[in-house]
Amino acid sequence: MNDTIFLLNTGAGGGGILELVLPFVAMAAIMYFLLIRPQQQQRKRHQEMLANLKKNDMVVTSGGLIGKIVKIDEKEVRLNLGESEVRIVRSMIVDLHNKEAAAANSNKKEG
Repeated sequence: MNDTIFLLNTGAGGGGILELVLPFVAMAAIMYFLLIRPQQQQRKRHQEMLANLKKNDMVVTSGGLIGKIVKIDEKEVRLNLGESEVRIVRSMIVDLHNKEAAAANSNKKEG
């Protein structure tokens, strides 16, 4: 009988607010480093890539079109797709298709 009373009394009292808040802080830190921070870094790399676009770059759009940049405006890009040209919104470009650009991006990631 004394053993059961002792076991019940050890968990009671003295825990404080730290035991309640610590798991939430740890969960928030995990969410930040696994989800939020990588997404911010990816967005930053995409913005840098869009800012560095120039005429004659080969690009890939979000729709899967691959074309050469003929003209660049602040918000629009004109792409040559071979026999036709299309206008797309600049933010819809997802990747550079150049070998030089791919090499430069891999060098940036290593360094």
